[in-house]
Amino acid sequence: MISIHKNTLLDLEFFTVLQQVADYCICSLGKEAVLHIQPIKHKEILYKELLQTNEFLASYQNNNRIPNHGFDPIIKELKLLGIENSFLEVEGLRKILSIVQTTNTLLTSFDKFKDYYPNLYTEANKVSPSPEIVKAIEALIDRFGEIKDNATPELFEIRQQINVVRGKINQSFSSALNSCSAQDLLDDIKETVVDKKRVLAVKAMHRKKVKGAILGTSKTGSIVFIEPQQTLQYSRELANLEYEEEQEIIRILKTITNFLRPYSGILESYQQYLIQMDVLNAKAKYAQSMNAILPEINSDKKLYLRDAYHPLLYLTNLKKKETTFPQTIELNPDHRIIVISGPNAGGKSITLKTVGLLQVMLQSGLLVPLHERSSMCLFDRVLSDIGDNQSIENHLSTYSYRLKQMNYFLRKCDSDTLFLIDEFGTGSDPELGGALAETFLEVFYEREAFGIITTHYANLKLLANELP
Repeated sequence: MISIHKNTLLDLEFFTVLQQVADYCICSLGKEAVLHIQPIKHKEILYKELLQTNEFLASYQNNNRIPNHGFDPIIKELKLLGIENSFLEVEGLRKILSIVQTTNTLLTSFDKFKDYYPNLYTEANKVSPSPEIVKAIEALIDRFGEIKDNATPELFEIRQQINVVRGKINQSFSSALNSCSAQDLLDDIKETVVDKKRVLAVKAMHRKKVKGAILGTSKTGSIVFIEPQQTLQYSRELANLEYEEEQEIIRILKTITNFLRPYSGILESYQQYLIQMDVLNAKAKYAQSMNAILPEINSDKKLYLRDAYHPLLYLTNLKKKETTFPQTIELNPDHRIIVISGPNAGGKSITLKTVGLLQVMLQSGLLVPLHERSSMCLFDRVLSDIGDNQSIENHLSTYSYRLKQMNYFLRKCDSDTLFLIDEFGTGSDPELGGALAETFLEVFYEREAFGIITTHYANLKLLANELP
């Protein structure tokens, strides 16, 4: 079981990496999922995610591109499906149709290219296509997201009648318009629309000469907007028909909603699947931005990072068009601990953070920027003490804090631990700090832990050379 403390993730700026990955997501739910990524506790799940991400990355370089996975969230729609007597709006149906079609397209694609994407195909096999949902919704709404005229015979008949009445309204309105124009009763604009009704723009002085319903006036009061008498009867008839249309549409929406209720679990699984695809795509895009790879993962506790880059430093320098120099670091059962010494600002901390961040990224299902001949292993714990982590909250001095940290390390440290300690032994009297650090280092060595230490203490450098 893998366990990495949140403080270690903060020390290594892992959450900054996640923010950069999230920027590649297409949908909001995908971004949210990325920002909640944690080191994966079970190795089987970790291997699966790494392989799936690697297959997504490979799809950018071959002709078997993975179809679009973008979607609009259906959180609200899923809630409505769980509420008795509720019904979905047309827009909700459109979103559900889109999410089902997108999922079905992906499932078909992975089935077709299963030899190229075996792990993505295995994941897709956990999801069942639902062509009946597509068929049911497409029978009701058109490609513009509107209810089709022939959704039901009743709706077809109502809309036919609406078209006839609208024709009569236009005909009678044109007659009134021509008559009023001939009598010079209208303003220059002649007509406009008020409350979705065509009205005559009658000069205020002539308003009593035009029979009809006054629906308003201009801001200056010089124009009166009148719906002519000739169209009033048809307008009332149209209003009745539009009410019947609205009721028929509600009946249709209730029927299709009831049809979809048993599928709510499937629809939820589709949304989760597309979120997963969005996360995998974002991780692959991030890997592509820094030429990251899936290195060999060994079970021999060998860590060989050849030409390793610190992701954040690499991408920052890339934007500045500056060169980032890679590092090669190796840890193995015969050489488990590296002690790094050197001047300040000499890159010691970057080396330590590079190893730690790449390890945490890999164990969180992210590909890492390394040479393809690199090899990595997995650790059950990654412990870190980096920088001046003085605990203000607990009112501890730097020395007290670091002593507390070392005590925690001693309790947790074993052969499945990677520890990262920056400026080992600082924060106290040099003689005392050096002596304590030497004692801790010997214990880490006896526990067969793996680690990297940066220090200025000469006694630690000597001890590192003396230990067998």
